[in-house]
Amino acid sequence: MEPEKNEIYEAWEPKIVMFCCNWCSYAGADGAGIGRFQQPAGMRIIRVMCSSRVDPVHVFSAFLEGADAVLITGCHLGDCHYINGNEKTLVKFNFMRSMLKELGLEEERLQINWISASEGEKFAEVVRTVTEQVRKLGPSILKPEGVA
Repeated sequence: MEPEKNEIYEAWEPKIVMFCCNWCSYAGADGAGIGRFQQPAGMRIIRVMCSSRVDPVHVFSAFLEGADAVLITGCHLGDCHYINGNEKTLVKFNFMRSMLKELGLEEERLQINWISASEGEKFAEVVRTVTEQVRKLGPSILKPEGVA
Protein backbone atom coordinates (compact mmCIF):
# COMPACT_ATOMS: atom_id res chain seq x y z
CA MET A 1 0.00 0.00 0.00
CA GLU A 2 1.46 3.36 -1.06
CA PRO A 3 1.50 6.28 1.39
CA GLU A 4 -0.98 9.03 0.67
CA LYS A 5 0.20 12.42 -0.59
CA ASN A 6 -0.42 14.04 2.82
CA GLU A 7 1.72 11.41 4.60
CA ILE A 8 4.61 12.06 2.22
CA TYR A 9 4.37 15.84 2.73
CA GLU A 10 4.33 15.50 6.52
CA ALA A 11 7.82 13.95 6.41
CA TRP A 12 9.02 16.43 3.78
CA GLU A 13 10.71 19.64 4.93
CA PRO A 14 10.46 22.61 2.53
CA LYS A 15 13.67 24.26 1.40
CA ILE A 16 13.26 28.03 1.51
CA VAL A 17 15.85 30.52 0.32
CA MET A 18 15.67 33.78 2.22
CA PHE A 19 17.31 37.01 1.05
CA CYS A 20 17.87 39.27 4.08
CA CYS A 21 18.81 42.93 4.14
CA ASN A 22 22.09 43.39 6.04
CA TRP A 23 20.89 46.28 8.18
CA CYS A 24 17.50 45.11 9.41
CA SER A 25 16.22 41.63 8.68
CA TYR A 26 19.63 39.91 8.90
CA ALA A 27 20.08 41.50 12.32
CA GLY A 28 16.53 40.31 13.11
CA ALA A 29 17.64 36.78 12.20
CA ASP A 30 20.56 37.18 14.57
CA GLY A 31 18.17 38.37 17.28
CA ALA A 32 15.95 35.33 16.69
CA GLY A 33 18.95 33.09 17.23
CA ILE A 34 20.17 34.93 20.31
CA GLY A 35 16.63 34.88 21.72
CA ARG A 36 16.45 31.13 20.97
CA PHE A 37 13.15 31.49 19.14
CA GLN A 38 12.23 28.20 17.46
CA GLN A 39 12.58 28.14 13.68
CA PRO A 40 12.32 25.39 11.05
CA ALA A 41 15.63 24.05 9.76
CA GLY A 42 14.79 24.30 6.04
CA MET A 43 15.61 28.01 5.73
CA ARG A 44 18.77 29.13 3.93
CA ILE A 45 19.70 32.77 4.48
CA ILE A 46 21.59 34.87 1.94
CA ARG A 47 22.65 38.28 3.25
CA VAL A 48 22.42 41.22 0.84
CA MET A 49 23.31 44.82 1.61
CA CYS A 50 19.79 45.95 0.67
CA SER A 51 16.69 44.03 -0.37
CA SER A 52 16.80 46.07 -3.60
CA ARG A 53 20.00 44.20 -4.52
CA VAL A 54 18.00 40.99 -5.00
CA ASP A 55 17.87 40.48 -8.74
CA PRO A 56 15.01 38.47 -10.29
CA VAL A 57 17.71 36.20 -11.76
CA HIS A 58 18.75 35.27 -8.19
CA VAL A 59 15.17 34.42 -7.27
CA PHE A 60 14.45 32.29 -10.33
CA SER A 61 17.86 30.60 -10.02
CA ALA A 62 16.94 29.60 -6.47
CA PHE A 63 13.78 27.93 -7.77
CA LEU A 64 15.68 26.18 -10.55
CA GLU A 65 18.30 24.95 -8.04
CA GLY A 66 15.64 23.30 -5.88
CA ALA A 67 14.11 25.90 -3.57
CA ASP A 68 10.46 25.29 -2.74
CA ALA A 69 9.98 28.98 -1.91
CA VAL A 70 11.85 32.28 -1.75
CA LEU A 71 11.37 34.89 0.96
CA ILE A 72 12.72 38.43 0.57
CA THR A 73 13.03 40.52 3.72
CA GLY A 74 14.17 44.06 4.32
CA CYS A 75 13.79 47.22 6.34
CA HIS A 76 10.29 48.53 6.98
CA LEU A 77 8.97 50.82 4.24
CA GLY A 78 10.10 54.37 4.93
CA ASP A 79 12.99 53.13 7.07
CA CYS A 80 15.47 51.87 4.45
CA HIS A 81 19.15 52.55 5.08
CA TYR A 82 19.44 53.34 1.38
CA ILE A 83 16.50 55.80 1.39
CA ASN A 84 14.02 53.95 -0.84
CA GLY A 85 15.65 50.62 -1.70
CA ASN A 86 12.80 48.61 -0.27
CA GLU A 87 10.29 50.50 -2.42
CA LYS A 88 12.29 49.37 -5.47
CA THR A 89 12.22 45.86 -4.05
CA LEU A 90 8.44 45.98 -3.92
CA VAL A 91 8.26 46.86 -7.63
CA LYS A 92 10.55 43.93 -8.52
CA PHE A 93 8.62 41.63 -6.18
CA ASN A 94 5.31 42.36 -7.94
CA PHE A 95 6.95 41.67 -11.30
CA MET A 96 8.47 38.39 -10.08
CA ARG A 97 5.18 37.23 -8.58
CA SER A 98 3.43 37.74 -11.91
CA MET A 99 6.20 35.73 -13.59
CA LEU A 100 5.63 32.82 -11.19
CA LYS A 101 2.17 32.34 -12.67
CA GLU A 102 3.76 32.06 -16.12
CA LEU A 103 6.05 29.32 -14.78
CA GLY A 104 3.13 27.42 -13.30
CA LEU A 105 4.07 28.11 -9.67
CA GLU A 106 1.79 29.34 -6.92
CA GLU A 107 2.23 33.00 -5.91
CA GLU A 108 2.72 31.95 -2.28
CA ARG A 109 6.10 30.47 -3.18
CA LEU A 110 7.52 33.99 -3.36
CA GLN A 111 6.93 36.20 -0.35
CA ILE A 112 8.17 39.50 1.02
CA ASN A 113 8.22 40.78 4.58
CA TRP A 114 9.60 43.83 6.37
CA ILE A 115 11.49 42.95 9.56
CA SER A 116 13.58 45.38 11.61
CA ALA A 117 16.74 44.56 13.54
CA SER A 118 14.84 44.56 16.84
CA GLU A 119 12.21 42.06 15.66
CA GLY A 120 13.87 38.71 16.29
CA GLU A 121 10.63 37.15 17.49
CA LYS A 122 8.81 38.42 14.38
CA PHE A 123 11.58 36.98 12.21
CA ALA A 124 11.09 33.54 13.73
CA GLU A 125 7.31 33.79 13.37
CA VAL A 126 7.57 34.78 9.69
CA VAL A 127 9.88 31.82 9.02
CA ARG A 128 7.46 29.42 10.75
CA THR A 129 4.43 30.85 8.93
CA VAL A 130 6.05 30.73 5.48
CA THR A 131 7.30 27.19 6.09
CA GLU A 132 3.79 26.02 7.02
CA GLN A 133 2.27 27.70 3.96
CA VAL A 134 4.84 26.06 1.67
CA ARG A 135 4.42 22.69 3.38
CA LYS A 136 0.72 22.81 2.41
CA LEU A 137 1.68 23.54 -1.23
CA GLY A 138 4.09 20.61 -1.42
CA PRO A 139 7.39 20.42 -3.31
CA SER A 140 8.02 22.83 -6.17
CA ILE A 141 7.37 21.49 -9.67
CA LEU A 142 10.63 23.14 -10.76
CA LYS A 143 12.76 21.13 -8.32
CA PRO A 144 15.36 19.22 -10.36
CA GLU A 145 15.30 15.42 -10.35
CA GLY A 146 17.31 14.02 -7.46
CA VAL A 147 17.35 17.19 -5.36
CA ALA A 148 15.97 16.55 -1.87
